[in-house]
Amino acid sequence: GSSLLTGPEGLMAKERENLKRLKCLRRYRQRYGVEALLHRQLKERRTLLLDLQAHTTRSSQRCLAFVDDVRCSNQSLPMTRHCLAHICQDTNQTLFKPCQGSEEVPCNKPVPVSLSEDPCCPLHLQLPPQMYVPEQALAVPEELEAAPTDLYLSAAELQPTESLPLEFSD
Repeated sequence: GSSLLTGPEGLMAKERENLKRLKCLRRYRQRYGVEALLHRQLKERRTLLLDLQAHTTRSSQRCLAFVDDVRCSNQSLPMTRHCLAHICQDTNQTLFKPCQGSEEVPCNKPVPVSLSEDPCCPLHLQLPPQMYVPEQALAVPEELEAAPTDLYLSAAELQPTESLPLEFSD
């Protein structure tokens, strides 16, 4: 912002005008005096309010639902005014639907909306039919079941004898 020549006698008229404009532009957005003091106080108040608001918003934000004329004490879900148990009471939300249940057991648990048309809780989820059918055990003919056991050798008979080598033992 300053010129190499220190005195105004070394500058031409056009250069003096440009220097004057440059100095004005440097101060253009700066505040002085009372205006600067008020601006600083306003900034401090805003930061205090934002800190206080951020502290109280998440720590004390409770569910707005009432159960038997008593306010719910659970914390609300982020960006909502209701907890998970009472989120279906919020008419503006679109992420949860109540479980339809069955004819025998009605259910109103909130369930996240998924790709299915009627979301259900894990208790009322309808499983698809079984795709794998195990094969039936092979029927063993009766003559094989009643085979004589004398055809089988015992463990003592399978041991080789001392007189015959291992290859020739019975």
